[in-house]
Formats: sequence, C-alpha cells, structure tokens
Amino acid sequence: FGRVKNQMFWSEYLLFCLGAAALIASPGPDFFYVSSRALAQGRAAGVLSALGIGAGLLVHTVLAASGLTLLLFASDALFTALKWAGALYLLWMGVSMLRAKTALFESGETPKISGGALFRQGVLTNILNPKVALTFTAFLTQFVHPQRGGAQLQIAVLGLTLCVLATLWFCFIGLSAGQIGVKLRAKPQVARALQMVSGFTLCALGVR
Repeated sequence: FGRVKNQMFWSEYLLFCLGAAALIASPGPDFFYVSSRALAQGRAAGVLSALGIGAGLLVHTVLAASGLTLLLFASDALFTALKWAGALYLLWMGVSMLRAKTALFESGETPKISGGALFRQGVLTNILNPKVALTFTAFLTQFVHPQRGGAQLQIAVLGLTLCVLATLWFCFIGLSAGQIGVKLRAKPQVARALQMVSGFTLCALGVR
C-alpha cells in the first residue's frame, strides 16, 4: 500500500511539473520583460532579470503557503491597488527606456543598468502582477491533498519546484535573446531600435 501511494505521489508530481512547464512557457509580462532586457542589453542583463523573476515567484510561494495571498483576493481595494502599482511600474520602466539619450547609441552601445537594478526590476515586475499570484495559487492548490499532511508544506514544495523550473526557463530565454541581441546591436541604428522596441513593449504591457 505504501508503494502504491508513493507511485501515485510521483506520478502526480510529474504531472504537476509538466503542467507547470506549460504554464511557465506561456508568453506573459515576465517573458517579454526578460527577452526585451536581454535583446537590448545582453545576456547578463537577461539572466539577472530572470533571477529576479524567480525571486518574485519565491515571494509568491511564501505568501501562498502562509495564506496571505487569500487576503489579496478577499479585498477588492487591495487587489486593484496592486494591479495599478504593477501597471504604473511597467509604464515607468518603458518610458525610462524610451527617453534614453540617442548619443548613447552612436557606437552601438545601449544604456547600462546595474545588476542590482535589473534584479530588483525583475522581482517587482513579478510581484506587482496580481495575475501571477492568482494563477500561481489556483494552480498549486489543485495538487494539494489533506491526506498527505500539512497543506502549507505541500504548497511550499510545489512552489519551490515551480520557482526552479521558471528560473531555468527564463535564464534560457535571457541567454538566447541576449545572443541574438549581440548580433543585432552591432549597428547603432539597430541598437537604438531594440531599445525603442523594448520600451514600447513594457509600456504596452503596462497599458494592458
């Protein structure tokens, strides 16, 4: 009987990983943020942004396991405030990129942002998106079973698994987009165009 329960757990865990992979791979604000940063500023910027996204998901894991995420959904005012904060933050980042001085692109270079700033922006981009909290919690709870023990521990394990998978995926996106950007940024005009596209992308996500 114990062996059957163990097999059922691992088969369901595999199903969770497959579902999480499909969820993570779906294009969204996190995907466009990482890819736009990598295209405009290189692989290192993409990876740092991806690590920030992973850290943001870790925060969502803690909130979901502690039950605090439920408070967010219980309050319309709090949910709306978080949604507006996330939208305004995306708009601020997009406008900042659009306002970058043209002189910085004369040699094919793009404005440099510190690694800490890129990481923090990735964290905030993820945390300030209430749809991530909603999807995250709704998906995890489908795989939580009271008969297997404490729900908090189960959510923590599943959440950490999703964090690892998401971080690996977005690092891959950052490295891939960054490699493409290296070739595209060889020309000043293209470098400027990439920065403009990145800025407009973030603004569009904020407006949406």
